[in-house]
Amino acid sequence: MMGKLTWLDKVERIPESAITVGTFDGVHAGHKVLINRLVEKAKSVNGRSVVVTFDPHPREVLHGGNNTISLLTTLEERASILNEIGVDEMVVIPFDREFSLMDSEAFIRDILWGKIGLKEFIIGYDHQFGRNREGSVKTAKTLSDELGFNVTMVEAQEVDKITVSSTSVRKALSEKGDVGLARAFLGRPYLIKGTVVHGDKRGRTIGYPTANLMPQHRRKVIPLKGVYAVEVEWQGKKYGGMMNIGHRPTVSDEKDLRLEVHIFDFNQEVYGRSLDVRFIKRIRDEKRFSGLEELQSQLDKDKADCKAALK
Repeated sequence: MMGKLTWLDKVERIPESAITVGTFDGVHAGHKVLINRLVEKAKSVNGRSVVVTFDPHPREVLHGGNNTISLLTTLEERASILNEIGVDEMVVIPFDREFSLMDSEAFIRDILWGKIGLKEFIIGYDHQFGRNREGSVKTAKTLSDELGFNVTMVEAQEVDKITVSSTSVRKALSEKGDVGLARAFLGRPYLIKGTVVHGDKRGRTIGYPTANLMPQHRRKVIPLKGVYAVEVEWQGKKYGGMMNIGHRPTVSDEKDLRLEVHIFDFNQEVYGRSLDVRFIKRIRDEKRFSGLEELQSQLDKDKADCKAALK
């Protein structure tokens, strides 16, 4: 179920709102400390908890089209995760050049306090906002007495002595395929939602029919090429499976990256349908085999390894 997602122009102003601001891509373990504090503060003033975020990612606008940011979570996924944690509403600000020129005091005064309503402002120790990232905890505290809101600063959090950031999660996935580390950072398995599209059906000939997955968001982070043990959810039911991400060098010379999932104990028509795939463990790198017989033998081993990982 998706949580409440509201664009800025549709938001209702409620003075007793607790607010935190950020991109929050992935809603990782570090974010959750901040968000849990937000929910607590909202309850303490009998008010609404609000996460204010941006779309597109500010870096894309500030640094131009060559800085496309791959996403760990779509807006809808973010809203759903925040809702599960206890956040009442996620407010999305369309981020463009004009908005980027707003200074930090105007952002607090006109947007947070004026449009959304602000009683409690929860902010990370190093968070910067507003034009040229000039705003900080100090800016918020300067305005707090005048506008009548409180400021709570949250310190840095670490997981396994590595500072948790959305960038560190992206790198764990795309550079290492370390879905276990990503899971530790996120507090849940990494998820890709995709639509099943037609493939060449070659997997059926060797006993491993696959669903070819087209991610529903073109900018979702794709883990490093290889074979993964995954959990697949379809129509509310969960199945084990194994996913190959790669170019299928044994059977094809194509350059496009393929996401193919073989679902265990599953025999249903899913073309055009949506699947949720959660990454549990990386099994091996992508390899080129001498032929279909060697490939099938490896797939038998992969299946056993995946089933063991999913127990």
